[in-house]
Amino acid sequence: MSSENSNKEKRRLSTAEVRKLPRDSAFYVLGVVSRCVRRKDKNDNPFWDMTVMDAEGQIDGKVWGSSEWQNLDGDLQYRIDPLSDERVVKLEGKTIGLQGKVVAYRDQNQYNFNTVYYVDQEKYPPHSFVRRSPVPFEAMEREFRSMVDSCGEPVRGFLDFIFFKKNVWKEFSVQPAAVALHHAYVNGLLEHSLCVARSAVAIARSYVPESDFDVGMDIDADVVLAGALLHDLGKLEAYRLSPVPEVTLEGNTAEHIVLGYHKFMKLADEYCKSDGAIDKRTVTAIGHIIVSHHGSREFGSPVLPETPEAMIVAAADDLDFKLYSWREHVSQLEGDKEMTDFVNSLQRRLWKVH
Repeated sequence: MSSENSNKEKRRLSTAEVRKLPRDSAFYVLGVVSRCVRRKDKNDNPFWDMTVMDAEGQIDGKVWGSSEWQNLDGDLQYRIDPLSDERVVKLEGKTIGLQGKVVAYRDQNQYNFNTVYYVDQEKYPPHSFVRRSPVPFEAMEREFRSMVDSCGEPVRGFLDFIFFKKNVWKEFSVQPAAVALHHAYVNGLLEHSLCVARSAVAIARSYVPESDFDVGMDIDADVVLAGALLHDLGKLEAYRLSPVPEVTLEGNTAEHIVLGYHKFMKLADEYCKSDGAIDKRTVTAIGHIIVSHHGSREFGSPVLPETPEAMIVAAADDLDFKLYSWREHVSQLEGDKEMTDFVNSLQRRLWKVH
């Protein structure tokens, strides 16, 4: 790497630092490409929409037709033709360097990537730049196992069979919960599932009658917990890390709710055939949570929640998505700004109240 590039290396910023820069600031960032889509502007000139991730987050930017593409892989530095170089076509999941500038577009910050550097993938392995859950994995694993152990039979034995005897845990514990909107990082599915389970159990307990004058409800807390931990089971097949989160063919063609219900029923059938003692009614109640957890057909659920347990998990799932979105968007506010721009996924702006 030339002395010029070594100096750039010393000034390297994280994506979180770049997001805090004022307009007209220059930056250099190193990260893994999670999205790279070639488009055309109004004059029919090519440009690229690009998202780059590192351990602290991600930034979305534009690589315009006037930008430079440089090779820094190996001893020779030379210009790359993005329209013919095969590496550009297969850029997602690769580590790159970006020299850019923060500009204004429609009164919002936009990141223009003026130079793209293809770097040595062994020296800068892509997996080392992939974002992970901010929650320590060991703490999440302890909480997850404690939740399973807190259930009574037959649910405890059923969950133990699915996650540990069938080794679903190995994949479940590292998988992302999405590719963009929420928990789109390593261990994201585990973090999200724990949050949903924690909230769902608290809601269920709040409806347990505390006195003779409190009507309450007959809610099966074990079914609530099992449904919360299993509601996104289909994301094991809908997403993959390569090393960045991306949607699989099955995820695009069948979606995670359908995939999850199919996988759950297959595991339930296998458990029953291995002399696992769980009744069909309990299996159906948990399965119903999986197929209804998005709360409405508009958001992808084949059926609406029809039980208190399913209503509770759907509400907890929706709440965790909204609270995660609030945290992510307000963390990117600059200076003393208190209100975010309009967030399409939530159809509202968000207030940094504290």
